[in-house]
Amino acid sequence: MNPEALHTLQTHLLTALACVPEETRRLFHGRGRCWPGLEQLTVDWLQGVVLVSVFKEPEPAQLQDLLSTLLALTTTPAWQQSQAHTLAVQHRYLPQSLTQWLVGEPIDEWTLTEGGLRYRIDLGKKQNNGLFLDMRYGRDWVRAHAAGKRVLNLFAYTCGFSVAAIAGGAQHVVNLDMSRAALSRGRDNHRLNGHDLSQVSFLGHDLFKSWGKVINSGPYDLVIIDPPTFQKGSFLLTKDYQRVLRRLPELLTADGTVLACSNDPATGTEFLIDGVTREAPGLAFSERLANPPEFPDIDPQCGLKALVFKAAAPATRH
Repeated sequence: MNPEALHTLQTHLLTALACVPEETRRLFHGRGRCWPGLEQLTVDWLQGVVLVSVFKEPEPAQLQDLLSTLLALTTTPAWQQSQAHTLAVQHRYLPQSLTQWLVGEPIDEWTLTEGGLRYRIDLGKKQNNGLFLDMRYGRDWVRAHAAGKRVLNLFAYTCGFSVAAIAGGAQHVVNLDMSRAALSRGRDNHRLNGHDLSQVSFLGHDLFKSWGKVINSGPYDLVIIDPPTFQKGSFLLTKDYQRVLRRLPELLTADGTVLACSNDPATGTEFLIDGVTREAPGLAFSERLANPPEFPDIDPQCGLKALVFKAAAPATRH
């Protein structure tokens, strides 16, 4: 994070703040490695709150220069024009992901909009705030393809996919996640959007100990798989993803669809395509969803992968 890199960041943010989006968006994505020296930095626009996340501990002098650069932004016309009122830096490299409030009072909860839908997030308390912004197109895709369908949302977290599915006319959504607190926030998100909770189920279970409950609630027209890369004691992507894929034939309707996702930079699309081909040969790869343009990556295989699989067409005889 040398002076040249910080100047690049300042220039980028001045441009972004001069014309902020109406909804929540990432303003700067250094983790895509497109800007040397800023690989461990992201900046998000949370509709009045500017959240800077630092993923690797910088040298003390570098950190001070970063904070000075950020504070200088708040004295510019661009900041005033943006109507931002809060500036926070989350130190993601620290055990509790400490959040430092540079401008404005600390905020525990905040409500965002995306695609006209509302989501409540946590600020300053947890490593992840409750909505992964790079999955915006994935939620859009689910909303566009959910009408009349029974949906299974695995590793549901705060139920962003579920909110999108119900908004898109899904018949019913089953959300499963080990974290009951995350699912409780998922209920909040549905309530924020005026959804009928009788159309939504919440299963606070370890998936690998609860296949019976999941299968008995099926079959499903759409299965969404968006697991963490690593969750201590419960999920390791390279080992456990195939255990999920293996169950797809039991979960899906005959013409069912799967949205399989991975945000692990160490595994590309072939990891998912090969896994589905091996474990669920009745499915065929259909498309990879684009990532939002505000998430550029020097290597597309390292960014978010969201792949659609559909029932394979039967072989024809000649």
